Amino acid sequence: MTTRELFDEDHEAFRRSARAFLQREAVPHREQWDADGIVSRDAWLAAGRAGMIGMAVPEEFGGGGQPDFRFNTVFTEESVAAEVTGLGVGLENDIIIPYLLQLATEEQKRRWLPEVCTGEKILAIGMTEPGAGSDLQGIATTAVDKGDHYLLNGRKTFISNGILADLVIVVAKTDPNAGHKGISLLVVERGMPGFERGRNLDKLGLHAQDTAELIFEDVRVPKENLLGAEGSGFISLMQNLPQERLSIAVIAVTSIERILQLCLDYAKDRTAFGRPIGAFQHNRFVLAEMATEARIARVYVDDCIRRHVAGELDAAEASGAKYWTTELQKKIVDAGVQLHGGYGYMTEYPIARAYADSRIQTIYGGTTEIMKEIVGRSLGI
Repeated sequence: MTTRELFDEDHEAFRRSARAFLQREAVPHREQWDADGIVSRDAWLAAGRAGMIGMAVPEEFGGGGQPDFRFNTVFTEESVAAEVTGLGVGLENDIIIPYLLQLATEEQKRRWLPEVCTGEKILAIGMTEPGAGSDLQGIATTAVDKGDHYLLNGRKTFISNGILADLVIVVAKTDPNAGHKGISLLVVERGMPGFERGRNLDKLGLHAQDTAELIFEDVRVPKENLLGAEGSGFISLMQNLPQERLSIAVIAVTSIERILQLCLDYAKDRTAFGRPIGAFQHNRFVLAEMATEARIARVYVDDCIRRHVAGELDAAEASGAKYWTTELQKKIVDAGVQLHGGYGYMTEYPIARAYADSRIQTIYGGTTEIMKEIVGRSLGI
């Protein structure tokens, strides 16, 4: 692995804590969570006790008071290294909590953040709909102003943490005739009449991650649950997407490094025709390409993290990092399965699980095609 200068001793101390937490509270339960299609709420409570949730949240609201994305990066890296895919703490830290920190009023922060940081309240964000994915302006969910509340109607799908979530930030149209200026964010709470969960979706990979359909039928959402100004939702989404895409790139490069190590170990241990398969020139070349590309990806992503911490990473750069690293992840894991031969197709082997889990990476958070469009527009073409 490339020598890294990205982290200081505080980050490495947090890494040791995150690794110990995952080994203690997550790794022993991975198979059960995969079978159940969902993680235990006890794991979320344990994450809260261990200080793994809300590192960026100010201490007055129960968080760690460390608004440094490198702490988020450490937790993501350790989760990938431990093959913990279902515990959506990274999703909360990287993608959802920033909305509350940037947009919530003081009253909303005091109402929601302390229990989020303890793991008592789990978060989700509802953007994607059955008929609208990357095109957020095409959503059909509506929130009609009824004076002291909004009447929310619509459906969301592919929502991570969807079954467990206690608070869902819902993207809805408060003014269907105003284009992107008519989109707002509402926080829907567990137990609100008319808010229902559909099925826990049966996915190709990431089996322990609960991913659900959400249904809203005449849900009365009080005005006190409007997040940010009415009509500002689309701009808020655009401002937060770069960190989401960088977070996915972090998953990708860490996965690539893990896949490389799995392949190196297998190439040394597996023999054919009386010698390790890594001794064959073709396999050495495959591994050489993997190692070189992993190194390039690591340097690239670490530079993006550094720029993000400095407030210099823009949407196009984050989009480029997301699409390139996830496409590389897909390529390398496919080569890894081929190297493993028949064993690469067996789900008891980590490479097979990595193959299934990696496929979503080029889709969620914005497809590769949308990422290239954003990069292309930034070039003035």
